[in-house]
Amino acid sequence: MAAVAACGLVVAAVSWLFVHWWLLVVAAVVAVPASVVWWQQRARRLQQEQARARALRYRLAHLDALSHQQFEFAVRDLMRRDGCRDAVQVGGQGDLGADVKATDPLGRRWVIQCKHRRHGERGAAVGTPELQVLNGTGRPVHGADVVVMMTNGRITQPGRVFAREQRLHLVDRQLLGTWAAGGRPLWELLPALPAPRRPSSLS
Repeated sequence: MAAVAACGLVVAAVSWLFVHWWLLVVAAVVAVPASVVWWQQRARRLQQEQARARALRYRLAHLDALSHQQFEFAVRDLMRRDGCRDAVQVGGQGDLGADVKATDPLGRRWVIQCKHRRHGERGAAVGTPELQVLNGTGRPVHGADVVVMMTNGRITQPGRVFAREQRLHLVDRQLLGTWAAGGRPLWELLPALPAPRRPSSLS
């Protein structure tokens, strides 16, 4: 009975529209311009968001004042500014050494561990133990091509030696300041990066 009633309603609706076909014409005349306006507004908003992202800059004093999680989000936003559209903040309990993940325009997968120091360069230096944790998870667990330790503080000399031996990339306070306040992407500031995974206009 329900199926018969439904069929009856469909037939009645089609018959009514057949008689009042002009309503469909009016609806189309109204809908097409409205759709065009909506798409134009959407495109304009996307352009404005992209322009704001490209203009993103941070001073070191601003980064120092952030909480650890806010620092991770700032790093994510800077990676997005540089063209990593999928950059995401993943830090937290059980993050296994990854605070930010991203794919650059050349197809390389980035894993970044962030070490925020409230007192900047006067805070505790990042040392070999932290780098050992990152080295143990960056490539084997997260599948990274580029593994980065990033801090607004210092990195010990033994830590630098370990990072060089293990092909880890370091972003200390000085390099962070250059990257955050400038317009060049991080991969233009770091040496000895892996080859691109795919050709692009940047390669």
